[in-house]
Order: sequence, then structure tokens, then C-alpha cells
Amino acid sequence: MHLRFTRDSGNNPSMTPRPIGHPWIIEVLLLAIGSIVPKRFINILEFFLLLVLLSVSSVSQPGLGSGGSLLLASYTDPTNKVAVSIKLTHPKQGLFFLEATFIPPSGYHLYSKDLPRNGINGQGRPTLLELPSNSRMQSIGALTESVGSDMVGDEPDGPLVYPAGPVTLTLPIKLPRTSGWVNDQISLTYMACTALSCKVPTMAKLIPVRVPGAFSVVP
Repeated sequence: MHLRFTRDSGNNPSMTPRPIGHPWIIEVLLLAIGSIVPKRFINILEFFLLLVLLSVSSVSQPGLGSGGSLLLASYTDPTNKVAVSIKLTHPKQGLFFLEATFIPPSGYHLYSKDLPRNGINGQGRPTLLELPSNSRMQSIGALTESVGSDMVGDEPDGPLVYPAGPVTLTLPIKLPRTSGWVNDQISLTYMACTALSCKVPTMAKLIPVRVPGAFSVVP
């Protein structure tokens, strides 16, 4: 069995498995047994066979092709109302990236990825996309940001912040050297603030994800 995945379209990455070849397989099986099974059981049997074949396809090789993407996780943090989505992208053969998009509440900004973990003089927390030490994936490059950051206030060592609105961080990675699906984790850090107040920071939050092994990905 093979799976086809829809490519990323705009800001809505999707992964839609589409079983191939199921109809004719079911038809052959039903024709073969049609003479010995009462007709009233045919519909039940057809439904059962379809479920079995779909189950087999769902654990087949992932088939993330070049130019495609997979949505790994998406949630809104209940502690600070920051919306987060994480996807795996495969822009071309041999290259894989983790992308995390952070959307703070209206009017709030996030802090630069280059901020110290404890902020500057206790102010702010960096926006980070990281792999835990026990991750099956491997980071192979620097974390990059979709927008630039600016210094707040007149102090020469003030914290760097992003403009109010969404920020996407991108991390180049190597997939686990295996086949099939792999359970893994991603670590996220972020803090949303305005000029007057800040929400509770999220520090090194572990997000469970399932990623395809490197030997399962279609070039």
C-alpha cells in the first residue's frame, strides 16, 4: 500500500492519506464469496473489509514527498492564549525542517529567540523551538526566524522583541534513521507581553509528535 499526501497550501499544512486500490480488492473478494454467503451479509462484510484495508494503509510507509509538509501538532496554550502549530516540511530532496508558528493574543508580542533563557534583568523569555536531549530527531543547523526583532526602550542592553503578531521559527533536522512512524518530542519556550503587562511564560514545554523515519520518506 502507498499513501498520498497533500502538499502545503498557504498556512494550512495538511496530511490526507488516500488509500489506493481498495475498491477492486473488495470487489474481487465479494465476487469470490458471493455464491456461498447470504446476500444480507454482503454489506456487513464489505464494510468490515474496508475497515481492515484502511487500517493497513494507515500504518504503511508515510510517503512524505519532496515539496510536502505534515502537520505534527496544533494547540492554544491555556496559560497564556498563545496559539501554536508545528509542522514538518520537506522542501526538496535531502532537506527536512521543523517549523513552529506562534500566534500571541491580539496586541501582544513575543521575544527574540536570541534572548537569554531567563530574559534580561528578569524581563522577557526567548521564543524557542528545540529538540530534547533524548530526541530521535537530530538538529543540523541554526534556528531561524520569520521576522526580525527590535530592542525595547532606550537601554542599550534592553530585550529584543518581535513585532506584535505571529512568528515562525524554523529548525533544520535529520529524521530518525528508521522506517515507519516514530514517537518523539519537541520543546517550546515563549512569552507574550504588551508594553504594560505579560502573560505567564511557557518554558521548555514538551510536545509529543509522530514523525516518519528517514527510510520511509519518498525522495
